[in-house]
Amino acid sequence: MGDTTERVLRLLSLLQQRPVWSGPELAERLGVTTRSIRRDVERLRGLGYPVHAAQGVGGGYQLGRGKELPPLLLDDAEAVAIAVSLRLAAGGTVTGASEAALSTLAKLDQVMPPRLRSEVKAIHDSTVTLSTAQDLVDGDVLLTLARACRDLTRVRFGYDARDGAATERWVEPIRLVATGRRWYLMAWDVDREDWRTFRLDRMRAVVASTWRFKPREHPDPAEYVQRSVSHSPFSHHARVRVRAPLEEVAARTDVRWVTLTAIDDSTTLLESSADELDWLAFHVVWLGFECEILDPPELREAALDLAGRLQRTVASG
Repeated sequence: MGDTTERVLRLLSLLQQRPVWSGPELAERLGVTTRSIRRDVERLRGLGYPVHAAQGVGGGYQLGRGKELPPLLLDDAEAVAIAVSLRLAAGGTVTGASEAALSTLAKLDQVMPPRLRSEVKAIHDSTVTLSTAQDLVDGDVLLTLARACRDLTRVRFGYDARDGAATERWVEPIRLVATGRRWYLMAWDVDREDWRTFRLDRMRAVVASTWRFKPREHPDPAEYVQRSVSHSPFSHHARVRVRAPLEEVAARTDVRWVTLTAIDDSTTLLESSADELDWLAFHVVWLGFECEILDPPELREAALDLAGRLQRTVASG
């Protein structure tokens, strides 16, 4: 059985290398008869690989496209190339791509030999990415947390709070959430006995344990992270009544950083937070709709100051 399995895998590898193989060519490569090749082709078909056979001149065996994606065989160079590409994609900003890339990378990393894993790490460490608005996250940290979320194992790490205080955390990870600018982990904080969100770029020495946990009832991770990011731990929290439908307001702002609630068909409540009142005031102006600042009162003063500066800028021009 072992020899047969090995031969079938070698046959699959050959079929992936070029478009068409004749039966005698495959038999010579694998050191078997053409009858054995026919049986092995049927085994591949049974596993979901669409192997087509054509008679006559120019005919032979060809690996085609099926309805579902069967497992792929990768050589060393291909595995390294895909792993490096997935690491780059995991840090991207395309909606949905980061999470999918990370999930795929976790699966590939699980079966990748240590020698290839070290090659991927060497390439990753030797690559410099031009800085953007994103906060860079270590790829190994992403993988460790992704596996812990999948396997339901507790994780310990050092964490630098917003005020710079260094703490040690012991958590039960539930989900990784990418906002486009940052990665967050939603987890149950064992010591504080509550749900928390953690920025991955503030983590230190992330270590997954072998302690498995039973998942608790939890809020939707995306909604929880969004609310945490838009409301805390910033210095100023704003509530603004926008005289426009929710859909139009959502099209003019980044819903990952604000919370929008429809008051009625033509009015929307916008809630956002920031450390700088000027930023909140600019955001209100940027919306382009008639607005009423509900709170804080200081935001009204910041908006008036911004309006004055804009007016003076226009007048001086």
